[in-house]
Amino acid sequence: MPHTSRRLRAALLATASATLVAAALPAPEPLGIGDRLFPHLGNPGYDVLSYDISLTYHGKNTEPLDAVTGIDARTTAPLERINLDFAQGTVRSVEVDGRPSEFATKGEDLVIRPPDRLPAGAPVHITVRHTSDPSGDPARGGWVPTADGLAMANQADAAHRVFPGNDHPADKAYFTFRVTAPKDLTVVAGGLPAGRQRHGATTTWTYRTAHPMATELAQVSIGRSAVLHRTGPRGLPVRDVVPSADRDTLEPWLDKTPAQLAWLEEQVGPYPFETYGLLVADTETGFELETQTLSLFERSLFTEPGYPAWYIESIMVHELAHQWFGNSVSPRAWSDLWLNEGHATWYEARYAEDHADKPLEQRMREAYTRSDAWRAAGGPPAHPDVPSPDHKINLFRPVVYDGSALVLYALRQEIGAAAFDRLERTWVRAHRDRSATTADFTRLASRIAGKDLTAFFDGWLLGKKTPPMPGHPDWTSARPRAAGGAQGPASAPKPE
Repeated sequence: MPHTSRRLRAALLATASATLVAAALPAPEPLGIGDRLFPHLGNPGYDVLSYDISLTYHGKNTEPLDAVTGIDARTTAPLERINLDFAQGTVRSVEVDGRPSEFATKGEDLVIRPPDRLPAGAPVHITVRHTSDPSGDPARGGWVPTADGLAMANQADAAHRVFPGNDHPADKAYFTFRVTAPKDLTVVAGGLPAGRQRHGATTTWTYRTAHPMATELAQVSIGRSAVLHRTGPRGLPVRDVVPSADRDTLEPWLDKTPAQLAWLEEQVGPYPFETYGLLVADTETGFELETQTLSLFERSLFTEPGYPAWYIESIMVHELAHQWFGNSVSPRAWSDLWLNEGHATWYEARYAEDHADKPLEQRMREAYTRSDAWRAAGGPPAHPDVPSPDHKINLFRPVVYDGSALVLYALRQEIGAAAFDRLERTWVRAHRDRSATTADFTRLASRIAGKDLTAFFDGWLLGKKTPPMPGHPDWTSARPRAAGGAQGPASAPKPE
């Protein structure tokens, strides 16, 4: 062996050790947190505290946006690799705590190797420079092209088609959006404005959330939009974003929001966020979506003559109710979706009863008639069937809408209206800004009712057959049809 200096021998030893460590590391692979319905969503080992997302839109909604996503997180376990959910974009570089880091993509994961192993309980800052590509299939979610720009529809598993992150509602975080666009366009995002700066032919708009948010609820709108302002209960700022040409046509609908807010506050308590409003987009999605503080609506819902006014208003209330149920209190797992959609449908139906003489009991009896068919076609409310990989939005089936509102109706029949109302108010107050589970709801209901409701919820939430309706022994559910069961609520885009 040739003679070497002590310094050179040390360098060679360090290199050899690093090579051995690298060789010992497993190959990059996609991970997940084990969600039954979306097993590859989310990532173990860290908790995201905040996102800072910068986007540069170049004026065409088919071209990639330049993007920088900053993530502040805290590790919950020792990490040699950090997995982020990300697809539909090109990663240009990654830094961990300001140091360049190796990365690879595998499946729909971005796998990062920090320069050093991260201990548990350590703060970590990740910077990803990438593109955000809106040219994919809009039916899969993420960016949605509009007539004059873009909007987002990230539910349930599509936020990582826009930006890298921990794409699961169990890990909520604060968001800052910094969006640069041509100066003749308007940018609005979830949260409140935090600055606007002109740079020649472009403008950078900044928005910041005051409450943590699930990735699936992020919203950014870019287009030729009018931003309309009004005031809700207790001085709440209400902000609507609409195509500029439609502001007069849409104003009668938008003007209903403050009263709808007041009605829902009477039912469940104070509105949980810093602002609210409607984003009306000239696009066809087939649904409306409760993106946090700025719900997404198709323009056609308000302009097509076939929808009765009471129905449009009830859909507005459906998405508004989600701000409490689904947004402020988010599902810990996607099997808890019934808590989101069942409650939003419940208050949609209650509003239609109060304001349009559409009896709640009649709607629930019809739902009961179809409930066995819905369960056969899509699983019970709290254990829905896994959605097909090529059409994941079919998770949003009738059983999680009217089928789950029916569970709430049965619960009110079982424990009485006063206890039910107390449960609703306590639920949104106790779990505000957090993710919660079906087990959390059933425990709270049992405590407030003063009796063990385990058997009640097991039957109503997990049973293949619909249990007898308390107080209505004469109600019956039709036998499921072999061709797939009954269809969901008709006559308009299904609310999300």
